[in-house]
Amino acid sequence: MTLPIASVPNGTVSSAKGFSAGGVFAGIKTPGPGKLDIGLLVSDQPCTVAGTFSQNSIVSPTVTLDRERVGVDKRVRAVIVNSGCANTAVGEHGLLDAKEMTEIAAEHLGIDVEQTLVSSTGVIGVEIPMALMREFIPKIEVAEDGGGDFANAILTTDRRTKEIAVSFDVDGVTHTVGGVSKGSGMIHPNMATMLAYVTTDANVDPAFLQATLSAAVKLSFNQIDVDGDQSTNDTVLLLANGAAGGAEISGGDDASTAFSEAVHQVCEHLAIEIARDGEGSTTLIEVTVEGAHSDDDALKASRECASSLLVKTAVYGRDPNWGRIFMAIGKSEIPLDESKIDTFVNDIQIVADGKGISYNIQSVVSALGGDVVRLRVALNVGDGYGRAWGCDLTEEYVVFNSAYTT
Repeated sequence: MTLPIASVPNGTVSSAKGFSAGGVFAGIKTPGPGKLDIGLLVSDQPCTVAGTFSQNSIVSPTVTLDRERVGVDKRVRAVIVNSGCANTAVGEHGLLDAKEMTEIAAEHLGIDVEQTLVSSTGVIGVEIPMALMREFIPKIEVAEDGGGDFANAILTTDRRTKEIAVSFDVDGVTHTVGGVSKGSGMIHPNMATMLAYVTTDANVDPAFLQATLSAAVKLSFNQIDVDGDQSTNDTVLLLANGAAGGAEISGGDDASTAFSEAVHQVCEHLAIEIARDGEGSTTLIEVTVEGAHSDDDALKASRECASSLLVKTAVYGRDPNWGRIFMAIGKSEIPLDESKIDTFVNDIQIVADGKGISYNIQSVVSALGGDVVRLRVALNVGDGYGRAWGCDLTEEYVVFNSAYTT
C-alpha cells in the first residue's frame, strides 16, 4: 500500500514537531531591508543525524567538524549557520573559530557542544568575524514558526528563500518532513549542495536515515548545475527527533517507503529551486534522459546535458541547435546507438532516429523562451531513466561574478 504524502501549507524546516529556528542580523553581510546573516536550528530532543558533504579537496573547517560529529552513533540537537563568510582557506584558526561558534550556540541553548553542528557560506578566504559571533549568536530567539528567518539568514546571492514541508500518516500518527536550502552560484554538487537542512519528527533508525538521505541526494542535489563549480562548503544534513511518537522507521515496510519518498520530494524541490535561482538566470532547464541501458547512465547523461555551457547559452538565445544536446549526451561517454535517438523540446520533436526532422522553428523558439524549458532525449536502447536540472547562462552571470568581491 502506498501512503499518500501531502504538502504542508507554508512549510519550512521548523514545520516538523519539536523543531524551532530563528535568525539575526549581525552585520557580516551588507545591511539591507529584512536581511539576516546568522541562523540557528534546534530540536527539543536529540536527533539521529545523517549527512553528505563536499568532495572538494579544499573544504571549510565547518565541513571537517561536522563530519566528525555526524554518524550512525551520534546525536545532534542544533545547527548554527552564518552567511557572508565561508571560513575557508583561512589557516588553522578556521577550525578553532568553527568550534567556538558551536560552543557559543551550545551555551546559549544549554545543550552539549558535541551535539551542535556548524555551517558557513560566503566568500572564500575571509575569516569569521568572531567578535560579531560572540555578540549576536546569544541574541538569536528561536521559535516553532522561525523557519522563515533561518531560511533568510543562510542566503548569499540567492534571490529568494527555498523552503518546503510535506507530511504522511502512519497508524494515525502524522509524520512531517521539512527542509530549507540555499544556493545560487558555485553549483555543480558532488555528494551535496551548497547548504541544505532537512528535518523530520519521525523516529528513524540511524543507518536507514543515512541510506535514505544518500539515495535522495543522488537523485536531486547531485543532479543540478548552475555553473559547473563545486563549493568548498557543500553540506546536506537530515535530522530526525522522533517527536511525532510513531514506531521506528527502519526499512522494509509502507512507513519506510513513505518516509523515503517524502525525503526525496523535499530534496528534489529544494534542488530544483537552487537551479531555478541560478545567478543571472531567466530559465529553468529540465533534462530527461530515458531508454538508457541503466538509470546510472541516464543520470550521468542528463547531468552532462544540463551542465553544458553550450546548451545553457542555446536556451538563453532561444536557438534550437539540437546538435549541442547531442554533443552533451555524447560526452557523458555512456553506451548508446546514435541512430535510435529521439529528441524533444517541450514535447516538440526535433530529432527522430538520430536525424533532424521538419518542425515549426518558430514553435521551438517560442518554447525556448518560457520560464521552464524541458529537454527530453529518448535513447531507445534500454529502460534506464534519469533527470537533471540546470539554468540558462546569461550576461548577468558573467558581469556579477567578474566583480564578486569588488
